[in-house]
Amino acid sequence: MTDLYPVKRALLSVSDKTGLVDLGKALAAKGVELLSTGGSAKTLREAGLDVKDVSEVTGFPEMMDGRVKTLHPRVHGGLLALRDNAEHVAAMEEHGIGGIDLLVVNLYPFEAALARGADYDEMIENIDIGGPAMIRAAAKNHGFVTTVVDVEDYAALIAELDANGGQTSYAFRQKMAQIAYARTGAYDAAVSNWMADAIGEEAPRRRVVAGQIKQTLRYGENPHQSAAFYVDGSERPGVATAVQHQGKELSYNNINDTDAAFELVAEFDPAETPAVAIIKHANPCGVAKGATLLEAYQNAFDCDRTSAFGGIVALNKALDAETAKAITEIFTEVVIAPGASDEAKEIFAAKKNLRLLTTEGLPNVLAKPNTIRQVAGGYLFQDKDAGFVGMDDLKVVTEKAPTPEQMKDLLFAWKVAKHVKSNAIVYVKNQATVGVGAGQMSRLDSALIAAKKAERMAEAMGLPEPLTKGSAVASDAFFPFADGLLEAAAAGASCVIQPGGSMRDQEVIDAANEAGLAMVLTGMRHFRH
Repeated sequence: MTDLYPVKRALLSVSDKTGLVDLGKALAAKGVELLSTGGSAKTLREAGLDVKDVSEVTGFPEMMDGRVKTLHPRVHGGLLALRDNAEHVAAMEEHGIGGIDLLVVNLYPFEAALARGADYDEMIENIDIGGPAMIRAAAKNHGFVTTVVDVEDYAALIAELDANGGQTSYAFRQKMAQIAYARTGAYDAAVSNWMADAIGEEAPRRRVVAGQIKQTLRYGENPHQSAAFYVDGSERPGVATAVQHQGKELSYNNINDTDAAFELVAEFDPAETPAVAIIKHANPCGVAKGATLLEAYQNAFDCDRTSAFGGIVALNKALDAETAKAITEIFTEVVIAPGASDEAKEIFAAKKNLRLLTTEGLPNVLAKPNTIRQVAGGYLFQDKDAGFVGMDDLKVVTEKAPTPEQMKDLLFAWKVAKHVKSNAIVYVKNQATVGVGAGQMSRLDSALIAAKKAERMAEAMGLPEPLTKGSAVASDAFFPFADGLLEAAAAGASCVIQPGGSMRDQEVIDAANEAGLAMVLTGMRHFRH
């Protein structure tokens, strides 16, 4: 094995024909002999290039609907032979095996078939066999063979050949081999995960995670941590699929918080009413509905104006000019929405560091894609929390029943609590959060913090009393003792929504009755760690 090795013979067999003709012409201009298969050979010939069919090399025609065409010693021998090994060279000469110095392959479009909802039989036919086998063989022999699996690397290949007189360097071949193995690994992951779902295997013996680089990040959560953003090919609207219209590059924390914001605001149907969520450090500091998007934003902002500074704003409807103007009145990191008017974009253009993302849709909050969390030595997989509670699911357990208006606020608070780090307490009044307590070890502390924040906002806004007076309060899990509920009552809450299920439920119910609260149970909790 030497550093530089010439490319004299190339095998091109691609599903995606993008850039194929230009690549073939560039290789032919360098005197490279072209081998190809099926549609790739046809495309190259139609462009006037001299191409030899692989069937001429193997002595066998393509058969079985193209399932068998490259699985042959004269192909794999040409890819795997060590050029500096005398026995390998002798075997090549004895069996008429010509070396293949460059392999350009991209695979059957399995992921694309999956994305469009192809049926089982079509999915099976989109599982590539010969392609991955050739890629793995060529990549293994990267001491001599260059393997290219992505269209975006065609230009780099030609540049490499230009720079080295028709040769590739060992470092380049190593890099291409790594990319090649990652591609076959991701492909097999897509196949195995699809099949697990298809046969109803909820916890397969082996689970594979794969992603494609979207962005190399400046750093991770902190400047001393390196980080990158990978996407899994899902078409779920959100930060991974959004179009960024302006602003500097998203950071690790921006991406994490923007995802949290958009998933929360998607809980509220835009066909019913506009809604806005403001997120800071993955927790909501304000969520509200409104007659207009501007009203929703102002009500969300008024929940915690201090924390909203430098936050993420998510909207369930297209951003309009009036709301855009209001958002620019304070420093905001990111705004994400299904769309944005031209006038709104013009207003944001004056704030060049403000990122604007549009998604052309909202994620389906009832869908259950997998969520993954890494722990030392492994991963935790689970369905996304798509739990839904409607009016008919609520059980009134107190002497006093909530009014229809209180019931609306309770359900609003419950949707928000689902997106607040546990232990979570959320106060809501008139379809807007007025106090949020998040991430405390004690549910009592969460209730205290949320109430205290509401008191501070009342003072800042010159209100006679905190907006928690007459509010609805949600707890993401049951009250283990009555103290947290009593703190909510002391803050002025008039009704409560919580899962129930504690050994002390009756004690909590009795305390609610004594305090004059209405309380409903959901039978479902929303822990979020």
